[in-house]
Order: sequence, then structure tokens, then C-alpha cells
Amino acid sequence: MNSELVRTILAGVPLPIVLIGDDARVVAANAAAESLFGTGIEGRNYIIVLRQPGLLDCIEGTLRHRQTGQARYIVVGPSRETTYRVQTSAIEGADGGGVLVSFEDITDMETAGRMRRDFVANVSHELRTPLTALLGFIETLKGAARDDAAARERFLDIMEREATRMNRLVADLLSLSRVEAAERVRPTELVDLTALVKASIAAIRPIAADQGITLEYLGPEDALEVRADADQITQVMHNLIENAIKYGSTGEKVTVAVSHEERDISLRGPAVRIDVIDRGDGIDPIHIPRLTERFYRIDDHRSRERGGTGLGLAIVKHIVNRHRGRFRIESERGVGSRFSISLPMG
Repeated sequence: MNSELVRTILAGVPLPIVLIGDDARVVAANAAAESLFGTGIEGRNYIIVLRQPGLLDCIEGTLRHRQTGQARYIVVGPSRETTYRVQTSAIEGADGGGVLVSFEDITDMETAGRMRRDFVANVSHELRTPLTALLGFIETLKGAARDDAAARERFLDIMEREATRMNRLVADLLSLSRVEAAERVRPTELVDLTALVKASIAAIRPIAADQGITLEYLGPEDALEVRADADQITQVMHNLIENAIKYGSTGEKVTVAVSHEERDISLRGPAVRIDVIDRGDGIDPIHIPRLTERFYRIDDHRSRERGGTGLGLAIVKHIVNRHRGRFRIESERGVGSRFSISLPMG
């Protein structure tokens, strides 16, 4: 094989490519392959370079039987694991043959597939519990409790609660789907954030009062305009304030603070910051990085008892991302939690 011609061709391929000769030595490798396996691999035995048994068996099969093969090659890095789909093809030349080995990075594809499977499994799990309860109570009402008025009323109340939870879960799933579909399109309409936050507090105040919790507003009375989707920011406020009422306060107050920052370092410009602060038990730091994951709950039983779906903070994260903002969670055990969003102005 003409080594110079081979190198010229391989250099134009963006995927890592390694050419192995019939003598089991590396004939050529492009720059992408050298970044993966290191420089100076030409002339070395492919077993020493590639190492992983599944891939070595695939190459050996192609060398011996001259047939196409597929394998996986996994690179474990400091922060993540990268998976390559490897294709081995036999090649023939005037001065000898060999095996062309190409590496395609399928990490994102596999991650997306795993997320999809996890999502389906989580949704199935979330729906299975209330459905099982409903079916059980229906069977009881059709049988032993048919003529028991007190039991019938009690069971119907529980059935209504479970059906309401399922309806809330479906609504949150649809909301999350809509938010993700529009996440790359930044809103352009100017919205008065001060008025929007005050309206959200007024709407939720009766719910807070029922729980014995006071809602407090701290911030300017003048308009603070940002480019935003008013409905989505209202949803963010409702999610954060209701979250603080459900999980963060024990007969105390929840503070919603709005402030204008001349320069937000993370946004590289002026911003409006909204803090929702509770005085609850606080959150163990180990949970904070995962709070915005779908269906992640610190306390499954407590969350379900209070009507949580495990999707509220995931929705908040995606909405804030769509607005090119930042979402932060700070908490201290025994002191309370602060959920903050920063939205760019202009």
C-alpha cells in the first residue's frame, strides 16, 4: 500500500481511522486516531495499541476471514465515559491487504437512548402506583364495600386524590414537553417582571394562608422589563413558591425578593434576580446537584403525599435555560433554602 496516499486520504476523514496491515502492525492513523490513542503508534502491533478484547477479536476476525465486523470501544475519562462504535473492513491493495478500523463516537446517542428508557420507566412507575390504587378500590367497591356507605365515601375520596395526582403528572409532562420543544427559541416580548411576580404572589397567597404561611415580597415597585414569555415565567414563580410552601416552611414565611443587578458575572451584563427563600429544614448538599432531574425526589413518600410530581424543578430549569438565564439552589440544614433565577435584561 502506498503509505503517503493512504495518509493523505485518512487525514481528510474526521473520524478516528486506523489502518492495520496483514502483518498485524499499524500502517497509518489519522490525527483523530492519534488524539485517541497517542502519537507514534504506526509500526506497532495493533494488540498493543487497541488492547480491548472485544475490539481485538473483531479485528482478528476481519484479518482472517476478510469480512466486515462491528465492535464497541469504551474510553473512561476523568469526567465521563466515551463510547465508540467500531467498524472493521477488509481492504486489498496491489502490494498487500489489511483492515481499516473506523471509530464513531456514539456517546450522545447512547445517553439519549438511556435517558429515553429511564424517562419511560419513571413515567410508568409514577402512573402504576395511583392506577393500582384505583383498580384496588374499584374492585373493593364492587365487592365487599358495595353497601358500606362510610367505606364508599372514604374510598372515593382516595380515588379522587389519586386521579388528581395522575392528572397533575400528565399536565406537568405535557408542560415539560412544550418547554423543551421551544427551549432554543429565546422570547422577544418585553415583560414587566415586577408586576408578574406580584401577581404570582397574590394568586398563591390563599394557598399559603391555608398552610399558615405568610408570603412576603421584597423588591422595587417600579417596572423591571426583561424579554420573556410571561406564561412560562409565571409557571416558574408558581412552581418555586408552591415548592417552598410544601417542603420548605413550617409555619414560617416565604420571601420572594426581586432585585436589579447592574452586572451579573455569569450573564455578562445587567440582570434581574428573583430569590424564593424559605425557612425550612434545608436540603442536604448531596441532593442539590440532582434536584432539577426529572422525577428526582429527596423524600418520595412526603412528595407524593403533598401532590408533588417530581417534575417542577426540571420545568423551571428548562424555562430558565430558554430565557438564557441562570438557576441556582442554595441551602443550609436547619436554616432554609434559596432558589434563585437570574434573567438578562435587554
